[in-house]
Amino acid sequence: MTEQPRRSVLLVVSGSIAAFKVPELIRLLMLANVRVRCVLTDGGSQFVTPLTLQALTGQPVHTALFSLTAEQEMGHIALSRSSDLIVVCPASANLLAKMAHGLADDLASTVLLATDAPVMIAPAMNVRMWSHAATQANLTVLAQRGVIMVPPVEGPMACGEFGPGRMAEPSDVTDAVIGFFRQRARQEETPLAGKKVVVTAGPTHEPLDPVRYLANRSSGRQGYAIAEALADLGADVTLVSGPTELRAPAGVKVIPCETARDMQATVMGLPPQDVAVCTAAVADWRPASEANQKMKKKDRSDVPAPLSLVANPDILADLSMPSASRPRLVVGFAAETENVESYAIAKRARKGCDWIVANDVSPAANVMGGLENQILLITQDGVEYWPRMTKEEVARRLALSISDWFCSKSDF
Repeated sequence: MTEQPRRSVLLVVSGSIAAFKVPELIRLLMLANVRVRCVLTDGGSQFVTPLTLQALTGQPVHTALFSLTAEQEMGHIALSRSSDLIVVCPASANLLAKMAHGLADDLASTVLLATDAPVMIAPAMNVRMWSHAATQANLTVLAQRGVIMVPPVEGPMACGEFGPGRMAEPSDVTDAVIGFFRQRARQEETPLAGKKVVVTAGPTHEPLDPVRYLANRSSGRQGYAIAEALADLGADVTLVSGPTELRAPAGVKVIPCETARDMQATVMGLPPQDVAVCTAAVADWRPASEANQKMKKKDRSDVPAPLSLVANPDILADLSMPSASRPRLVVGFAAETENVESYAIAKRARKGCDWIVANDVSPAANVMGGLENQILLITQDGVEYWPRMTKEEVARRLALSISDWFCSKSDF
């Protein structure tokens, strides 16, 4: 059985007003299944307390280089090598200078000098400090050593000035961390490492005129979660997304599209894929014609002509057709409001796909646009009944099932 990847971060918090953003960063990292421990400098403790960081991480916070208790529990050398990634956030100009020149006069700088783990920095400082030649020279040295930077952004600062030097938002730092882990997963010997996967997600919008369209209630959340879960296991994922309000997943190539025809052209135009997971709620029909201008009514009694519809392309069926470029595993989704199992079994046979993930999208189930899902996984071996769980948990379980399928193949 494939296991979820191990991901741990040692978060070094230095002295900057931007340290007030660290609790949010910790929350986002832990939501992404990253284990977090903290090293807090004296300067950092002026803006955020050890108690806050410990309460959020559930781990002791390390502050002093010469602490008998800390040395007994975990020496600074062991601490420097105990995580998969060290993230310095916020990274003050002072700590960056220490890193560049190999100084080690407190716990944070000693850990950074002793570590053999990858290091990521998220600088935060006054605009003049950021643009100073000394800081820029230090950043050049660190880049040459392979330190990864999440660059600061331009904006208003606590000191009242405006310009570059403002720390990146916690969501952007989180994306950089998750992107790092997904890039590493693609380089490891795992069942999905190097596998190309296309995931479709979200609704499609089929225009009636320049301002109106036919659509459905899909939020795209399940498809986005599946793309992330597959990327976590090392897959090279392309997410073809209809219109959604979701943030693009870190480490995943996202290609936006609007209509079913857009989505079909995009998917079929990709290089050969190893896996296709078709979660998108593609409209079955579209208006036979699209008005060039907004359709107007003269008064309340003005009734439009009956709407004429034509069939949209069937992306799942197209992907499932036998050919040299057919993905090795094609997974479709069946959103039903009744007779879920029987309709889904029939859909698998009709479309020619390998697996069908079926779910009940009737209003009572609260799946379309909701946070949870309850599915049946239908394969050639039968039907698996999964309990109701969050869409992220569904995604992880499906990704693990796909990974196990590749493990079972003799050519892996």
